[in-house]
Amino acid sequence: MKERIERVHSTCPHDCPSACALEVERIDRKKIGRVYGAKDNTYTSGTLCAKVGNYAERVHHPDRLRNPMRRIGPKGIGIDSFTPISWEEALDEVAFRFKELGDKFGKETVWPHFYAGTMGLVQRDGIERLRHVMGYSRQHSTLCSAASDAGWKIGTGAKRGVDAREIGDHSDVIVLWGTNAVHTQVNLMHHVTKARKRGAKLVVVDPYRNATAQKADLHLMLKPGSDGALATAIMHVLLKKDLADREYLAKFTDFDSELESHLENKTPEWAQKITGVSQDQIIEFSELLGKNPKVFYRLGYGFTRSRNGAFNMHAVSCLPAMTGAWKFHGGGALYSNSELFRLDKTLIVGSDVIDENTRVLDQSRIGEILCGNPIDLQGGPPVTALLIQNTNPLMVSPSSLKVRRGFEREDIFVCVHEQFMTETAAMADIVLPATMFLEHEDIYIAGGHTFLQVAKPVIEPLEDARPNHFVICELATRLGAKHPGFEMTSWELIDETLVRSGYPSAEKIHANRWLDCALDFEDAHFLNGFETPDRRFHFSPDWSKLDKLNATPPKFPDHYSVVDNVTDEKPFRLVTAPARQFLNSSFTETKTSQRKEGKPTAKIHSSSCNKLGLKDGGLVRIGNDLASVVVHVEVYDDLQEDVVIVESIWPNARFVEGVGINSLISADPGHGVGGAVFHDTAVWMESTTI
Repeated sequence: MKERIERVHSTCPHDCPSACALEVERIDRKKIGRVYGAKDNTYTSGTLCAKVGNYAERVHHPDRLRNPMRRIGPKGIGIDSFTPISWEEALDEVAFRFKELGDKFGKETVWPHFYAGTMGLVQRDGIERLRHVMGYSRQHSTLCSAASDAGWKIGTGAKRGVDAREIGDHSDVIVLWGTNAVHTQVNLMHHVTKARKRGAKLVVVDPYRNATAQKADLHLMLKPGSDGALATAIMHVLLKKDLADREYLAKFTDFDSELESHLENKTPEWAQKITGVSQDQIIEFSELLGKNPKVFYRLGYGFTRSRNGAFNMHAVSCLPAMTGAWKFHGGGALYSNSELFRLDKTLIVGSDVIDENTRVLDQSRIGEILCGNPIDLQGGPPVTALLIQNTNPLMVSPSSLKVRRGFEREDIFVCVHEQFMTETAAMADIVLPATMFLEHEDIYIAGGHTFLQVAKPVIEPLEDARPNHFVICELATRLGAKHPGFEMTSWELIDETLVRSGYPSAEKIHANRWLDCALDFEDAHFLNGFETPDRRFHFSPDWSKLDKLNATPPKFPDHYSVVDNVTDEKPFRLVTAPARQFLNSSFTETKTSQRKEGKPTAKIHSSSCNKLGLKDGGLVRIGNDLASVVVHVEVYDDLQEDVVIVESIWPNARFVEGVGINSLISADPGHGVGGAVFHDTAVWMESTTI
């Protein structure tokens, strides 16, 4: 008898701005087929990346974790070092060890560590509630958006922008700056393609000719970390050629004669020396921006993953204000819309019980923290216990060899709640099996669009897999943690959060499939004022208003020269860009994604290959003061000669010597408020025959 396949709606939870509205083929209560982008959602528009379309390969993967386990063998071996135990045994042991170590060292010795393996608010952020109630060490989440958030909000006052759906019908120029949307935001490219059919121009600003740049009408191939110089030179040209909107500047910004004087010598010639982009191309780009009112800037995270990333973001965000692009349908900018959704997350994260005196540990410096750096420990106890959800720090965190050394300590207790036996799970004492998004409830907001979505399970959980909310509440019971959020089901937590925030009920939003929270034109374009105290965009912001300011920022947009500059010993700049078939460490376990990506490869200019004796398909050793990594060579001329690109985060074991690319990445915090510096690494290269 032929299977009856029904389509069920859901939401993609992965760490991507799109939070795609989905239609999932449900074959039976335990099995799915293909996954599709929802055609009737006006942002997703039926578009979906291939890796999620083939999600059945991941949710039904034979290597998924099925039972709680205790490690009985050496760390780092994998499944053979573990034996199955019951949920009761596992949770009892975790709670006992947390109590024991907390009594010995103080509660800050326990560090719940999480990130964006799911973007669902209940399953991702509930770990914060346990942390805050128990007084465990807090977390400064810096892997992704700390620098970009600071740079955007310091000028505009809020983490929101123009609705990307305006692009298709209204934009005449689309600027994708620091985002490889073909790899990371396929829905965005749907709207860009619609605009180009009307004759709109696409401009891409990125250090190499990636899949998105290949589609561009104009590609500015700048050196990593030089975005502030490029943006500043563009402002110089706009003023010199009388292409700036002075009426808009006077009404909506803090632009003044001092800023204009500052920009006087930020010429295209000056910027060319810093960026490697020709002055002619800088002028061409500036004139395109100045002569077309409806310019839409889609700003990504990539160009902010540098020591000067926050200041680069602020400099680039000045451009739509300089020309008054915000005034027009299809004009203005979007970095993220996540603060568009005014959710009261008190029940989810336990913000009502935060003790501000509890130390805050920098997520990106987990290696330094676990290895006992006294600066990072801030005079507090060592971290001797970890609860890890939604992240794989041995693979994704900077300075990965030091991270490994930290996990190799015999005096540290680690519990990992995971879907697969990741490199981090293999170092744990207790491993708990986690559900995937199709197996639990959650609520989703998005950075790339304006839809709030609520999702129910599509299929039953795999064997003994349990959602994050279950683990957090069960540990809370054993630890004596009291908070209303621990007494509620996931659905009750979602519903009450929505009610407290003034939104319709969870059932109503789910029945309608989503809730569009888009603002009207004037508010979305900040025409009623920016969300700064004086309602103006700030070219010269007060950086001191940021928490944890760790540097002296420039007064005006500029090239803030604090990057890991090349030297005679390290003459190349490494960028670890996202691959198309992986998403951070997710999907690296699926055969289809592995086959399509091939193997870890370095894109290196032919001139550099000739100088170093490198051959296409051969091996190259890339190194710095932290480590060295061996990968295969791809001769690739669509980048500057001193730039090398290694796409994605392959598992360490897939590299020739078992040492992954993040071993080369410094754990130094970005200047401003911190932030990981994945695209800011000076390296040497040499031929090898290993």
